[in-house]
Amino acid sequence: MTARLRHQVRIMLDDKIALGPGKATLLEAIGRHGSISAAAREMGMSYTRAWALVDAMNRCFRQPVVLTVTGGKRGGGAEVSATGHDVLRQYRAMEKAANAALDGPFDGLRPLLRDQAEPPDDGA
Repeated sequence: MTARLRHQVRIMLDDKIALGPGKATLLEAIGRHGSISAAAREMGMSYTRAWALVDAMNRCFRQPVVLTVTGGKRGGGAEVSATGHDVLRQYRAMEKAANAALDGPFDGLRPLLRDQAEPPDDGA
């Protein structure tokens, strides 16, 4: 069985991941559901983890990428802001460009890789 070779685009701000594939998928899910908790359920993560990722993104960009409304009669909710939509659009364009740029070099690297990673040495 041949391992799947892949790369990921991550936008780093100092040592923080401002945006990466998981955060982009979370933004898309929040956009679909209007809810951080529903987006978290869809992605199989805890609400606490999803909220931490949203908070980290909001702290990395000049304007919030997700806006939240707390409680009330109809409950709370969340929406992807205009900045969030712009960030997501630009990130997906960067991913597409990176995929196109790396297709050739990945083909050259593939024969040098094992079919799958070796298990860690158990120290014996």
